[in-house]
Amino acid sequence: GFVHIKNPHLDSMEEDILYHLDLGTKTHNLPAMFGDIKFVCVGGSPNRMRAFAQFVQRELGLAGAGEELPDICAGSDRCAMYRAGPGSPSASHGMGIPSISIMLHELIKLLHHAKCRDVTIIRIGTSGGLGIEAGSVVITDTAVDSSFQPRFEQVVLGDVVLRSTELDKDLAEELLACSREIADFPTLISHTMCTYDFYEGQGRLDSALCSFSSEKKLEYLRRAYDAGVRNIEMESTAFAALCGLCGLKGESCQFYLL
Repeated sequence: GFVHIKNPHLDSMEEDILYHLDLGTKTHNLPAMFGDIKFVCVGGSPNRMRAFAQFVQRELGLAGAGEELPDICAGSDRCAMYRAGPGSPSASHGMGIPSISIMLHELIKLLHHAKCRDVTIIRIGTSGGLGIEAGSVVITDTAVDSSFQPRFEQVVLGDVVLRSTELDKDLAEELLACSREIADFPTLISHTMCTYDFYEGQGRLDSALCSFSSEKKLEYLRRAYDAGVRNIEMESTAFAALCGLCGLKGESCQFYLL
């Protein structure tokens, strides 16, 4: 079905400016530009998402393979977006919950204005791992917060709003089935822990501030493992919550580096 926008104020606006994407409803014909979209891949780095779009272009034998892809959002220095061909753009969202949240709000509105239907969004990126082999790919079934709870806490006008962070289970199984064709990457489905920062929130000992011992860090990571967490990153709870509320099939896949 169509993308669900749960904001009655949008209907009364003369123009919707997608500021961080450098797009808008008056300046661009969004249905003509994006109405054929069925899949969107998002990731943190603009360079990675350009490389991913070029990879898709080569693998599918699409026209223009090997040529430089234009950045659709070139007028903004916040996000980048590339299209390898019809139906499947890739976009960057930066690092952390605030950054991905901004991009997703505007991307979801873009899909709505473009009258897209039955859209799947997949987040691809890197992460830290817990008790798994380096080089593994983790497909998230549920994103959990730093207390291992399946929730995203959004503060709205001073009130804390709790939102579900479950991702599409059928899509996770479909991606896992696809992974069996690629022997080079061990792949598993598990919980992903989303933290608010890279250093203290993930128990790193090399931050500018550190108030805990290595023993306390290891004890915390053991509790995370016992709760079903197999990797740690900084975007999945916001991603899962927004996709779920807006009727989008969403999944998050991370490559465990270290």
